[in-house]
Amino acid sequence: MTYSSQLRELAESRGVSTSYRGWDQTEREVSETTLRRILAARGIAADTQDEVSASLSQYDEARWRRTLPPVIVTVAGEPGSVEVHVPHGESVSVSVTTESGETVPLRQLQVWVDPREIDGALVGRATFELPHDLTTGWHTVTATVGSGSELGTQATSPLVVTPARLSANDALLGRQRTGLAAQLYSIRSDRSWGVGDYADLADLAAIAGGTHGFDYVLVNPLHAQRPAPPVEASPYLPTTRRFFDPMYIRVEDIPETSYLPRDQYAKVRESARMFAKANKRTKRIDRNPSFRAKLRSLERIHRIPRSAARQAEFDAFVAREGDGLSDFALWCALAEKYGPEDKIWTGKAANPGTEFATSFRLQAAKRIAFHTWLQWVCDEQLGRAQLSARRAGMDIGIMHDLAVGVHRRGADAWTLGDALTTGVTVGAPPDNFNQQGQNWNQPPWNPDRLRELGYAPYRDMLRTILRQAGGIRVDHILGLFRLWWIPEESETPADGAYVTYDHEALIGILVLEAERAGAVVVGEDLGVFEPSVQHYLGQRGVFGTSILWFENDGGSPIPPEDYRELCLTSVTTHDLPPTVGYLRGEHIALRSRLGLLERDVEAEIEHDAAGRDAVIGLARARGLVPADASEQDTVEALYCLIARSPSNLLGVALVDAVGENRIQNQPGTDETQYQNWRVPLADHTGKAVWVDDLADHPRMVSLVAALRARA
Repeated sequence: MTYSSQLRELAESRGVSTSYRGWDQTEREVSETTLRRILAARGIAADTQDEVSASLSQYDEARWRRTLPPVIVTVAGEPGSVEVHVPHGESVSVSVTTESGETVPLRQLQVWVDPREIDGALVGRATFELPHDLTTGWHTVTATVGSGSELGTQATSPLVVTPARLSANDALLGRQRTGLAAQLYSIRSDRSWGVGDYADLADLAAIAGGTHGFDYVLVNPLHAQRPAPPVEASPYLPTTRRFFDPMYIRVEDIPETSYLPRDQYAKVRESARMFAKANKRTKRIDRNPSFRAKLRSLERIHRIPRSAARQAEFDAFVAREGDGLSDFALWCALAEKYGPEDKIWTGKAANPGTEFATSFRLQAAKRIAFHTWLQWVCDEQLGRAQLSARRAGMDIGIMHDLAVGVHRRGADAWTLGDALTTGVTVGAPPDNFNQQGQNWNQPPWNPDRLRELGYAPYRDMLRTILRQAGGIRVDHILGLFRLWWIPEESETPADGAYVTYDHEALIGILVLEAERAGAVVVGEDLGVFEPSVQHYLGQRGVFGTSILWFENDGGSPIPPEDYRELCLTSVTTHDLPPTVGYLRGEHIALRSRLGLLERDVEAEIEHDAAGRDAVIGLARARGLVPADASEQDTVEALYCLIARSPSNLLGVALVDAVGENRIQNQPGTDETQYQNWRVPLADHTGKAVWVDDLADHPRMVSLVAALRARA
């Protein structure tokens, strides 16, 4: 066998694709250079034929070297078993200890597998049956090797029993529910500090649910950014996906604020008044002045003693979040002092366990306590937003957005260590909307290490984001099946390959944690994928995503009546212009100005116009578009069109509800090219729209009335 063929065999055995089908349906081979680099990032030697042969052998023998697998993930009610490896001839007994403390012995199955010689000794395999009636949850499997009066050698492994389907999603079947999709930073009030905040979210939910009858509000990711300005604008490039952004805190809503000395309270109010003009600006959101002012006020409030009851609540929060919160707060304190680019991160503070980091934890205890407290405040205010939504009659309430990944020099990359892979980033191969591919500059989960850790970092992340949520949208849920890895040395994002993940484990744990939180799950499953992905998500009761402009078959739009039922369907998304802008073809003009097209601009305009006209033709054929339709009429008609789908969830973009035409994000660009994630909410006249305006905003009222008339 040649080196090339053996390298490809090794790559395939480790879930690295050696070819892929592009958006134009052309099959493309992955280069040997890319394969070697991706394997190296996972610690798999493949530079020579001898190394490839050795890596293949090591992989084949790996599971024989351990008594139990690192983690076992099963589905409740389905047959399951666990393989146990022991020295040949030794006896072994296996049991499960459930979360409730019950011990259940396992029955050995009569499955014969020939022993193998591993490291000079024979190793045998025994197979044990997992009971069908185990409750869902996180249990522990224990294998005891040895016989006689001696205790024997014990090995343990987590056993995760996941629900077959997500009951919270199934509970929504039978009635279509409609929600608002909003970018929180862009939605202000006269009480904001220049940027939308958690209290604005609570008010938005109250108005959307109580006044207009919406069932949920889907917001952008609220993950934490840097602990101090300057901060990253993109909510999809956070420093952590587990903890929340203190920039969104409403300072005046913290109970201890009212106990500030008079002069200190006056300073807080003066800081708030500084942003009266900023709240009215429509050109650009500037997060840094707002965050800087909030931090000064928050530091004052943090010094106010808490009541005994408030202290007990804080202590319970800290205990629940455990070491993850402690390490995150430590990172924040270090990042404040040294910045994210300092060489300290690759030296004496390379991880939370170094001698320097341990010493700093003691020296900076007060500052670490401050960042810990900020997360408690975020948790409280998010809880109030969800409570406001439910009190307004929303079935779901606040639906959070889980980003694909994190910043390469952020808190998760530091605290989670080798659970995230260095030397590569994730992105997307070239597609119809970005023909040069995308590099998101985020380290991917290391599938090998994540499994070794029993998926604990993934579980903990889900638990925190679901705690105060009625639902969660998983951005690029295809990443739980496979991710496009790009070696750092690659010249373009196209020089990458897909790496597969254990989707049954990742989706199963997602369903389990959402089930426990009583939360709805929506997977953003747009883009290039295998049909089996949507089928599997449907089997587990996870909603998919449909965007009107993308639903076509061979160039012709799919009738909305043929859309999926288990789905959140909308007209547009944040990576496209609002519908008014899309109807004008502004996305083509923008991509042309930015040099993102690989085809002639005239051909793009013609192709895009044909697609838009075909979709509008569908609405016109159903009598939804008047002959003299205005842009507003057409927008409303398109939402009435998707309301004819069987999809359980409809999403109304807030920008469409007020007549905004500017895109929030142009994929494939940076801040020097376009003001991504900095566009304040404005209407069709260019006037700023505040949260309170939404109660009787003419376009909002008209769109809601149009949808009700078609119900």
